[in-house]
Amino acid sequence: MRLIVQRNVGAVGDLNDISGRLSSLLGPLTGEPVALAGGITNRNFRATFGGAEYVIRRPGKDTDLLGIDREAERLATDAAARLGIAPAVTTMIDGCLVTEFIACSPVTAQELAAGVEEIAGALRSFHGSAVRLPTRFRVSDLLGDYAMIVEEHGGSLPAGYAGAIAAAERIAAALPAAEARPCHNDLLVGNIIRAQRDGRMMIIDWEYAGMGDPRFDLGNVSINSEFDETTDERLLAAYHGRAPSDGERAALKLMRALSDAREAAWAVVQGEISTLDFDFEGYARKHFERLEASCADPRFEQWLALAGGESAGEAS
Repeated sequence: MRLIVQRNVGAVGDLNDISGRLSSLLGPLTGEPVALAGGITNRNFRATFGGAEYVIRRPGKDTDLLGIDREAERLATDAAARLGIAPAVTTMIDGCLVTEFIACSPVTAQELAAGVEEIAGALRSFHGSAVRLPTRFRVSDLLGDYAMIVEEHGGSLPAGYAGAIAAAERIAAALPAAEARPCHNDLLVGNIIRAQRDGRMMIIDWEYAGMGDPRFDLGNVSINSEFDETTDERLLAAYHGRAPSDGERAALKLMRALSDAREAAWAVVQGEISTLDFDFEGYARKHFERLEASCADPRFEQWLALAGGESAGEAS
């Protein structure tokens, strides 16, 4: 998910075994797999088999505790690749996803805002796809699961956690029910790249994919890229193919807040189970504080009322 220094690269023997098995499928390995920069719950390696380049994605320790379903990741990545918005899936071995390597450049938040119509179209196409993922993504459920994991590991929940649960429940209660659609659910700026071959934006890191509310993806990409209101308006208009309603605008505001609740809770549980060298406490604090600011906004109650007045979840 995020660019962080990892204390332990992992067992080289495991990578050698995977490489050997891939050689029998794809052709001989040329050189050695090279670790790619970035990543938080996984280690990614670039490798050449049979003259073609691939990325081997090795899951990190206890990633199932974070709500990750590797089969859902494979299915979502494959479906997105068929839509032209993700690298093609080659195979999966023991939970290690292998995809084509795409020469690419990172996309900045400013570039993402400038091209928001493109990412809106990509999300719309994925949300409308026929793929059905074997896991469900719902933030209020996730917060409860994360709290139990922290307690089971002997940790304690920070003061802001109860407020995050309360905010998530209020938002869930206010929003009209949306049909569960396949969603990415982790739209950080670092998970969007630009392919050098055709300049297209592509989405990577589908490990949190699940059947959920498409509006969360919109709020997630908006808050993580720090879109302003003008960009949010363009995002919604491009996604819906028309001017957004007041209810859709309000739903986006609420989903931005819900994204912060999820990020904060994720950091709390990572602080208990992760071996990564990262300030998870500080990361959680940042998102708790931004969530609290959203809930304290005088317009928050209005957003709840407006979002509850009309459906905002259809990819019309």
